[in-house]
Amino acid sequence: MPRRGVAVHLALNTLIFDDEMQEALTLAKTAARADIDALIVQDIGLAKLIKKAIPDLPLHASTQMTVHTPYGAKALYEMGFSRVVVSRELSLDEIKEIREFCPEVELEAFVHGALCMCVSGQCYFSAMLGGRSANRGMCAQPCRLPMHYMDNDHALSLKDNGSLLWLRELQKIGVASAKIEGRMKRPEYVAAATAAAKQARDRGEISPETQEKLRSVFSRTGFTDGYLRGEIGREMFGYRRKDDVVTADSQLLKEIRASYKDEAQCVPIRFHLTVRAGERMTLSADDGERIVTVQSADFAEKAKKLPLSVERAEQSLRKTGSTPYAVDAITADLDGIAACSAAALNALRREANDFDIETERVKETDDQTIDWICAKELEIPAALKGRLAFIGSDGLTDDRRIKEMLTDGWRLGVESPRVMFGNEKQIYDRLKALRSLGVTDLLAHNIAAAAIGKELGYTLHAGFGMNLANSLSLSWAKEYGFVDAEISVELELRQIEKLRKAIPIGVIRYGYFPLMISRNAPAGENQSCKSEQFLQDRKNERFRVVTRDRYAEILNCVPIFLPQEKYKTEGQIFNILRFSVENSVDNKEKILEKIRENHGFERFTHGLYTRGVKNFTIF
Repeated sequence: MPRRGVAVHLALNTLIFDDEMQEALTLAKTAARADIDALIVQDIGLAKLIKKAIPDLPLHASTQMTVHTPYGAKALYEMGFSRVVVSRELSLDEIKEIREFCPEVELEAFVHGALCMCVSGQCYFSAMLGGRSANRGMCAQPCRLPMHYMDNDHALSLKDNGSLLWLRELQKIGVASAKIEGRMKRPEYVAAATAAAKQARDRGEISPETQEKLRSVFSRTGFTDGYLRGEIGREMFGYRRKDDVVTADSQLLKEIRASYKDEAQCVPIRFHLTVRAGERMTLSADDGERIVTVQSADFAEKAKKLPLSVERAEQSLRKTGSTPYAVDAITADLDGIAACSAAALNALRREANDFDIETERVKETDDQTIDWICAKELEIPAALKGRLAFIGSDGLTDDRRIKEMLTDGWRLGVESPRVMFGNEKQIYDRLKALRSLGVTDLLAHNIAAAAIGKELGYTLHAGFGMNLANSLSLSWAKEYGFVDAEISVELELRQIEKLRKAIPIGVIRYGYFPLMISRNAPAGENQSCKSEQFLQDRKNERFRVVTRDRYAEILNCVPIFLPQEKYKTEGQIFNILRFSVENSVDNKEKILEKIRENHGFERFTHGLYTRGVKNFTIF
């Protein structure tokens, strides 16, 4: 029944593994029965099943889906999402461009709270280093620890987003909802942030007193609105210092708590209870607009000592503290001989139902598997000629060379950028030109690239950035038009082999895996991608930083290496070699020789293929 007159959205925005899907859907069904207004989802397999099981429940695309372009928003709208939570890294003009390209979909934008260095949905730093996955809500926040890069000792820590004064501008361009990030924050933080947001919305300004409260409750040396302004750089960086931690004194917190301690109980409600021996107990609640009736699972028994009285029933039913309900009247139909415990009455008052939904069955494909290689440029060893070679779009600039290699029998594909901040149109035009040259295969790491590739007539392949982590996501991929996929790097081999593979899937046998991709380079310094720049952590591990025009990637300190002889895979699983720092053919030949030796690397990791990520419990 209606309570506070506000919409309630449930965040289910994590990747779901096959053995968790039933539990996740049970939770979604329970939420739907409780009249939840929308589900915020990341996992495309879960979204596919929710659309089938609960077709009337609105789905919102989480920022974890890495939606930051017009084509991405439109593609998700066409898939059934009614709202898209856009990436935090967008400028006002870029959000406006999305709004104009797809006016049908609602947009939600972040205006306050923590800013991750990495684009949401694309961070594997915590998972690779400690098994705690940011894609599964368990990030250990290693980026907040000391990380040295050039002259900055916290080179991956951004100040919190402080864009509340942009609320009116966002509303003007058609943004439907402003989002305050507050996961795992204290209630005082939520109270201070929402109070500031209300002032900004209603008055166009925030009082100095409210601003000081907001800063004192939580700050990383201040706030930044650099992304919305479209101005990124060193000023956006900050971390929690001693002064930031001790600012929120007990008196300030006490003042803030007083502002929300007691909720106004302004909704009158009437209860009617029926308890008869040998029958199920029923309780009806009427708030003047709707009547809801619940029934006990057990039958009421005859009292051995004291039967249930109206007074005892009222004592339990009037416990509506921490809700907006004020009990207006209680009536009871009691037979005078039945017993009912206080616990049973309380259970009736807050009862929720469980549901059992059969997960969709997925057929495995009979398609043949073809190994991939991925590289930044066209320098490829001749020994790899028979494989499908995906080259980064910014490495496919020599049209004459591309035509020659295609004519010579090379299987060349294009790997789209994992992010397309402000340059989706340029990427579209280049993909169109490559298609006209005869390049037919596209490796897409996000839904925007997939939508563009589909429109241009490419054969689609899903990259690891798509985060396909369960059988249903592979089923969705097949329906969308993907012919194969680089499966999520957060799955163990044992999980991968058990997947019901609607399309063939690949695992990385070798490569320096990108742990982060960010719009802002570490410490705000955009160095040339040809320079040898490294980020150094507290253990003196060195992570290569590769910067491009519009983004930066941080590669793992050691390569993934999965020896074929030791870790054999069967059944629609192919191999992927990722070349990212090996620039010459000779260098790649040496790497291939080490791979053939099966033990040729001094330092390497098996990634998460042998250890997986830590599990969470939905309930």
